[in-house]
Amino acid sequence: MLKFKLTHPTILQALGAAGHGSRILIADSNYPFSTGSHPAAERVYLNLAPGLVQVTDVLRVLVEAVPVEALHAIAPDDGTEPSIFAEYRQIFPEHELQTLGRFPFYEAARSADTALVIATGEQRTWACILLTIGVIQPPK
Repeated sequence: MLKFKLTHPTILQALGAAGHGSRILIADSNYPFSTGSHPAAERVYLNLAPGLVQVTDVLRVLVEAVPVEALHAIAPDDGTEPSIFAEYRQIFPEHELQTLGRFPFYEAARSADTALVIATGEQRTWACILLTIGVIQPPK
């Protein structure tokens, strides 16, 4: 029995095996999961149906489970900002939201540092984000 919100066994296992600098990709339903991430990354498919589960649903649970060092969102090359970015900033107010264009984002997600890939049913476009896991400081 767990006392916090995250209960998905595969996600828990992948996070337990990940460490500082490992990345977590949470992606919308348009993302190329088979070719857009490292082949060794653990994959979890939460895309039950269009709109279920959303990227922000996953983020709200993960924020309580792992320390986050950096955030990289996929962004259109024309410089427009997708509306989901405001929600990212609400969930992670202490972090700067960094952006990558489509192909640089794909390249980053294909990195061997990507330990976990979570597919969602998110229908908003440009709703993919890479979290970099930080460190847990020892008690003083």
